[in-house]
Amino acid sequence: MLLDPFRRKINYLRISITDRCNLRCTYCMPEEGIPLIPHKEILTYEELLRIIRIFAEEGISKVRLTGGEPLVRKGIVDFISHISQIKEIQDLSLTTNGILLKEYAQGLKRAGLKRVNISLDSLNQEKFCQITRRDDYEKVWAGIEEAIRTGLSPIKINMVAIQGVNDDEIESFAQLTFRFPLTVRFIEYMPSGNGKEWRESDILTIPQIKSHLERVGTLIPIPMDRWDGPAKRFRFEGALGEIGLIGPVSSHFCGDCNRLRLTPDGKIRTCLFSDDEIDIKEILRRGGSDRDLRERLLIALQSKPEKHQINSHQFKKCQRNMSAIGG
Repeated sequence: MLLDPFRRKINYLRISITDRCNLRCTYCMPEEGIPLIPHKEILTYEELLRIIRIFAEEGISKVRLTGGEPLVRKGIVDFISHISQIKEIQDLSLTTNGILLKEYAQGLKRAGLKRVNISLDSLNQEKFCQITRRDDYEKVWAGIEEAIRTGLSPIKINMVAIQGVNDDEIESFAQLTFRFPLTVRFIEYMPSGNGKEWRESDILTIPQIKSHLERVGTLIPIPMDRWDGPAKRFRFEGALGEIGLIGPVSSHFCGDCNRLRLTPDGKIRTCLFSDDEIDIKEILRRGGSDRDLRERLLIALQSKPEKHQINSHQFKKCQRNMSAIGG
């Protein structure tokens, strides 16, 4: 069992396998993109598998693959197949923007992927284009439909709620749960990614989001299960799917944090909002032993902060772009 200095059980590793992305979302990066990590600096699949195996032996049982956009990296289906064979990994999932999901859904399922999160911030094609700077809305919906047909479950739709941008669509997103077996999750707008674009006045808080949802119907709480993250779960009477509410700004859930992050270039981040990083690639590429990697993991674990500093005078925005951290 992995315990941090605050006695939290750490069993979850989020791995960003690439900083490349086929969208240019306004809250994530500028239209011209960002400087990319050179390919030779990105961890190979073999290096990642070695890390996962060692971390799994120490107590990691849940892995999520992120990006950038993870499906743009070649060989991902085979990579997932290898992860799924690590017996200690009981939950294997992926976060995607959905553009390539129609093409990959069946292969991902066969390889052992259990579930998928899909980022989607508008159900309006024109607004989707404005937010993402790409005209791929229909591809995303085709990917969602294919994921449903394939049997990936649960399928979670992540909507970042932004004041004056998509706050008028909250009820429409909620209505999806009556038509499809989807978990629609509303996430407060966080100060990460394209930091220059973030303003506190843009945040739509969880209480504000709930007031929109209550126009659709009564929110019925759902008990948490073992693999739940920070989302508070609800459903509407008669709905096929669920509602999730994630409030990293208005309601800290740091006391229950169970995760570490691994960046594409081999740095462990113990908190999304901290720029402190522990280099693990350096050990891999100088021929370090498994024991060396375990020791570096324990060093990272002991550096995990008690909480992030959002809403405090000590807070400063991440220096790394979100696509290079992993959402």
